[in-house]
Amino acid sequence: MDEIQSVLDFLDAGVSPWHAAAEACRRLEAAGFTRLEESQPWELSPGARYYVTRNGSAVLAFRLPEEPIRAMRIALSHSDAPTWRVKNAGVEKAGCILLQTEGYGGMIMSSWLDRPLTVAGRVVVRTAEGIETRLVCADQDLLVIPSLAIHFDRGVNDGRKWDPQVDLQPIYGPMGCRAFADLLASEAGGCAPSDILTWDLCLAPRQKAVRLGPAGEFFMSPRIDDLECAAGTLASFLEAGGDARAALVWGMLDNEEVGSSTRQGAQGTFLADTLGRVFESLGLTRADFCRAQAASFVLSADNGHAVHPNHPEKSDPKNGPTMNNGVVIKENASQKYTTDAVTAALFREICRRAGVPVQRFANRADLPGGSTLGNLQGHSLAAPMLDIGLAQLAMHSAVETAGVEDIGYLIRAVRAFYQTPFACAGDGVYRF
Repeated sequence: MDEIQSVLDFLDAGVSPWHAAAEACRRLEAAGFTRLEESQPWELSPGARYYVTRNGSAVLAFRLPEEPIRAMRIALSHSDAPTWRVKNAGVEKAGCILLQTEGYGGMIMSSWLDRPLTVAGRVVVRTAEGIETRLVCADQDLLVIPSLAIHFDRGVNDGRKWDPQVDLQPIYGPMGCRAFADLLASEAGGCAPSDILTWDLCLAPRQKAVRLGPAGEFFMSPRIDDLECAAGTLASFLEAGGDARAALVWGMLDNEEVGSSTRQGAQGTFLADTLGRVFESLGLTRADFCRAQAASFVLSADNGHAVHPNHPEKSDPKNGPTMNNGVVIKENASQKYTTDAVTAALFREICRRAGVPVQRFANRADLPGGSTLGNLQGHSLAAPMLDIGLAQLAMHSAVETAGVEDIGYLIRAVRAFYQTPFACAGDGVYRF
């Protein structure tokens, strides 16, 4: 129960990628990890624990073995979710003040209508010493995107094409209300509104993670994709025992929902740069790094689609996972997922030994699915990879649904991945 609540608390805290990263850092520091800065020299010690951030929205943490690194076990997830990014404030229309927003990622647009929203993210503030970043999240029911009444749109229930520029702009308040800049200044620690230079802000649903069902078997929350995997893999990482030969790595990258093509995303160099600096600081060579990559194993953890009870025809009849029935291995013939026969077999054997049920996900042959961060991270890290996740409903809705039992399955599976003694004995050959 503590593990489940810990994941739900992470979902509540992660109202923006920057808040999710801050929550991860808080948990890492509480567990004794030392913060590093990319802009500073690193002096690392065998057996020690460290973490580093990039852009304030991506985090990498690692536990070094006492012996020279021979392999790495890496679990990756992402911090972002589809939302609306705030472009401008103070737009005046029909006696109201609106925020002007732009879509981030592929969301179910209608799910954002008629629900309490707030703003969350970071602002950049001018100080006497220079500039600094501060997190902000207005803890109040601040905004709404109202539907158009059915009297003005009689065909709304027959299908609707939403225009985000017209239909999905949030109301902030009435004319003459408190200025948005004043509200941000208060949330940013009481600075002057004129000291706020710019921002990265998104809309966030006000709903907290809640359990539902006769015995609380399911839960609903914003940002289940992918903070459920981020929080679950982090819990596993913090709980796992060490390995004398393998470095244990946990990562939460950003911008997966828009292609990962940023310096803090999977197509950036964050992971490769960090691991390269680790090896260099420990006096290891480029050849040592290449050998360790070949002997490593990476989990790309990002949720998958459960069979929808009202629309089972959307799932492949033989490869459709269901909620509360175990960790999902994701496969795709076009290599949108990194899973292959060897990595799937290795992970299945780890889960079998840990007593964790495993399910399989593959799309219908006539229904293409989305991609994730694993195959993009593979551009810069030559390690065997596997795509996993948990089964959920309403992916990319403002509020999604998933199974409570699966949280425990994920934590147990990834903990076993980190601490089960296995080694690569050759290309495609592993020994326990």
